Amino acid sequence: MKKLMAANWKMYKTREEAKATAEELLKLAASSLPEDREVLVCPPFTSLGVVSEVFSGVPGFFVGGQDFYFREEGAFTGEIAPGMLLDQGAHFGLTGHSERRHVIGEGDELVGKKTAFGLASGLSVILCIGELIEERRAGRVEEVLERQLRLGLADVPNDIDPERLCVAYEPVWAIGTGEVAGPREILEAHAFVRKTMVAMFGDNANEIRILYGGSVKPSNCAEIIALDNVDGVLVGGASLQGESFSQIVLA
Repeated sequence: MKKLMAANWKMYKTREEAKATAEELLKLAASSLPEDREVLVCPPFTSLGVVSEVFSGVPGFFVGGQDFYFREEGAFTGEIAPGMLLDQGAHFGLTGHSERRHVIGEGDELVGKKTAFGLASGLSVILCIGELIEERRAGRVEEVLERQLRLGLADVPNDIDPERLCVAYEPVWAIGTGEVAGPREILEAHAFVRKTMVAMFGDNANEIRILYGGSVKPSNCAEIIALDNVDGVLVGGASLQGESFSQIVLA
């Protein structure tokens, strides 16, 4: 199973800035990318095409969309379809990112519809899950993760190709705060995610990658990805510069 080193650029970078960062990343990491690593960059929708062009023909480098809607087309102002992402060279799409849940207001059922539709449309999908600090303090971590998993994957077929589905555990209190879950917290959460997915999908779930996200940076990435059931990372702020993200990719 290859580690997936994923970048979420959120609402940053013009097309030229995105192109320059993607080119810098390739220059620093492409020639020395380990065989057990894959790199994913999720730029803003406006930069999908240009980043895809930069990565074109480079083994192990992929582009993804930060979100999508669960329809092929229609009167859904401001939304984007999985087919449109594919048309721009994307291979992946994110669903359920904490900012979509807690800033935009998306519920578990909507996240589940997006996840199933994205997979059915040909995208590989990364479902993001994670608890708020209040939920962790109340001892509700497993309750929250199980709900988000079961509703987020409710309509995904049991025989899904495990290489096309990832789950990213991102404790909301660690995203963009500088706070990082400790090794014990990551191990416990990822073990619970694996156990829950095995209950849902059987042994197939052992091949589904589980990523960690939440203030990942060059100084802590190697320790994180060495933990059991950590099959990659989803990186925000530290992925915005080619130099820092290349250090994470190669950690």
